[in-house]
Amino acid sequence: MAGKKSVLILIVLSVLAGQVICSQEKPIDYSLIFGNDWTKALAFLDENNTWIKSALEKFDIPYEEAVAVVFPELVRYSALRDKMEITMLKTLYRNLGDDYANFSIGVFQIKPSFAEEIHRRASAGSDRELKLLFSKRSSFQYPRLYRAYVISDLEDPETELNYIIAFYRICTKHFADVWTDKESRIRYFATAYNTGQIRNAREIEMMTGKKFFNTKLFKTENYSYSDVSLYWYNHFSIGYK
Repeated sequence: MAGKKSVLILIVLSVLAGQVICSQEKPIDYSLIFGNDWTKALAFLDENNTWIKSALEKFDIPYEEAVAVVFPELVRYSALRDKMEITMLKTLYRNLGDDYANFSIGVFQIKPSFAEEIHRRASAGSDRELKLLFSKRSSFQYPRLYRAYVISDLEDPETELNYIIAFYRICTKHFADVWTDKESRIRYFATAYNTGQIRNAREIEMMTGKKFFNTKLFKTENYSYSDVSLYWYNHFSIGYK
């Protein structure tokens, strides 16, 4: 009888051990999940690496960190660019504003409302370099002309990058006392970028890790935007240093 009990205990322990092992999540390989769209995003970096690095260096922004923040959007753009028809949306935004049409534009997938917020903060702040960066985009007295400028900026990767530069500099000052290391800084910036608003630190903390990111027009499995950012940074950034 004792022998049977021992065997039964061993079986139960084996089952429990198996459940523990199975319950441990395997590391996610986002390059496999996003497949060809991930490859296209890497190809974009390969083709545009030189001018992106040069532009970021002028503002003392670490290339690997800035790219990590926006890389999920490069993947998303690669997935959606052949499927989106945004001509009508652009017309609505230009004529009526973001209350009527707010959508992601360009390779870095910035929404007009977010571009406007970045522009306002850069223009109103004390960073002289950022003020100069947008000096030709300050025609607030002509809303339709200003919104046309925003669309034009976001459709051109080089001028769209200016908004990322401003975003990074603003966040560096805004969240200066929040992060504890480089990875936490990337998480904060990536989450703020993904939400499309430069929120307060507590709101960013609450949003970090939430699974809202996907690359499909229709509902599919979602992932954490900041996790995808960190995956690129930890596994692919070495190739761009």
